[in-house]
Amino acid sequence: MADTVITSAANPEIKAIRALSTKKGRQEQNAFLSEGLRHVVEAARAGWMIRRLVVADQQTSSPVLEEARLACLDAGGRVITVSGELMTRIARRDNAQSVIAVIEQKTSPLASVTAGPGALWVALESVRDPGNLGSVMRSADAFGARGVILIGHTVDPFSVEAVRATMGAIVNVPMIRCDAAAFLAWRASWPGRVVGTHLAGPHRPEGLRASTPTVLLMGNEQAGLPPEIAKACDTLVRIPMRPGADSLNLAAATAIMLHALAGGAGGLE
Repeated sequence: MADTVITSAANPEIKAIRALSTKKGRQEQNAFLSEGLRHVVEAARAGWMIRRLVVADQQTSSPVLEEARLACLDAGGRVITVSGELMTRIARRDNAQSVIAVIEQKTSPLASVTAGPGALWVALESVRDPGNLGSVMRSADAFGARGVILIGHTVDPFSVEAVRATMGAIVNVPMIRCDAAAFLAWRASWPGRVVGTHLAGPHRPEGLRASTPTVLLMGNEQAGLPPEIAKACDTLVRIPMRPGADSLNLAAATAIMLHALAGGAGGLE
């Protein structure tokens, strides 16, 4: 089947794709943009539905590109060829990737959070920075966490900035979205432990490794964990810093905690 060639930015299909750079557009279409051939193929292999595959006309044919094309067509999508200039307008940045996909959004319910031996999950409360969220998802993927629970008014994980920051990890890390009340109600029946970070935490990260199912709970960049959420933790941890240091970036703090927990919980050596 021949690809569709589109040359105009005024084309309705291109307008719909470009609208995915806005939260409204993503909500209306229930889709998001993923840039780069490797990331697109990883999404297809992980079972994500590719609705559109946009390919720059200078992109060289390859077996990997053909795999992405077939994945899109098998899902009932369309493959579109555009000029490099039009690809730049779609990506809204210079040096755009030569392959961009429109992928259907996918999240999981709280009921999917399993508590098997060694289960490790990350829960984020009202995280506002897309770069932080994307970096946390990269760390969750690297340390073998089973998924990320997004609590409250968290930044859109499918925004262009957040997806870019995940460097492809978004397709490997299941996401759950819920409000604080739903999380606290669910936590009441969680058979494992909940470990949170807090400035008043009496514990250090060392010695936390265990095969016990664990949820790592991290708070907002500015305010940290609110009192009602902090009370849901079995263990509160304070990451030691030199006297006078202000704070750690959320993504860095989460990576430190995942490293402390993952030796037993994530099964990493």
